[in-house]
Amino acid sequence: MTKKRTIAATGAALVAAAALALAAPLAASAHVRIDPDQASAGGYSVLTFRVPTESATAGTVKLEVDLPTETPFTSVSYQPVAGWSAEVTTSKLAKPVKISGATVTEAPTKIVWTADPGVSIEPGQFQEFSVSAGIVPDTGKIMLPAIQTYSDGSVVKWDEPTPASGAEPEHPAPTLYINDAPPTGTTPTVVSSTPAPSVSSGSSVDAAALGMGIAGVVLALGALVVAVLALARRPGPRAASDDDTSGAAATASTTTTGKDRA
Repeated sequence: MTKKRTIAATGAALVAAAALALAAPLAASAHVRIDPDQASAGGYSVLTFRVPTESATAGTVKLEVDLPTETPFTSVSYQPVAGWSAEVTTSKLAKPVKISGATVTEAPTKIVWTADPGVSIEPGQFQEFSVSAGIVPDTGKIMLPAIQTYSDGSVVKWDEPTPASGAEPEHPAPTLYINDAPPTGTTPTVVSSTPAPSVSSGSSVDAAALGMGIAGVVLALGALVVAVLALARRPGPRAASDDDTSGAAATASTTTTGKDRA
């Protein structure tokens, strides 16, 4: 009975460790991101904001994205998403900008997606919001800070810059790399700027995180097998044999006889 309890306790502990090993890298990768996160200057590019819900108790009901003003896009249009409305705000620029030989005095500065009543991105789900943006500015990179609002009123701001080392802050801002190389350790998908939508796979950062999680699960399960085999081979309490029983009975008989004689 003790051995069974020990095996069960060991198994439970290792399964919990495996779950944590898988959950940690996946949680770290669950941020609002742009896919693809690279584009070429001078044309139009389709950018997709991938929005996961990290809360365990509330759904995402709103996403706001700030568009660049110092190196602006001249045009932004959005792809409709069922159950969501979108609004692009155009504002006058603080300083006129020359783009492709033309002087631009106003540009798109914000886009907001809002869920219809009763609609949200539930825990464990994600949604993608795509825009066609251009002309892509001839610059190193542009940050596109985002604000994610949950159904319980909580707000998460994705507005922190990612350093060149690739060490992500807690709330990294979605970033589009144009002339600059992406952070060290990442290999984002490169899509040239064209008017047509482009299809790309998920980022290698997400793939690496998933691989680390799977490796952790495999190692934990291997340890579980070794522990179970070791416990199964451990000898239990020695059961009394027939010879031992006969000997004990003979001793008891002799003692009784001696008392009778006395």
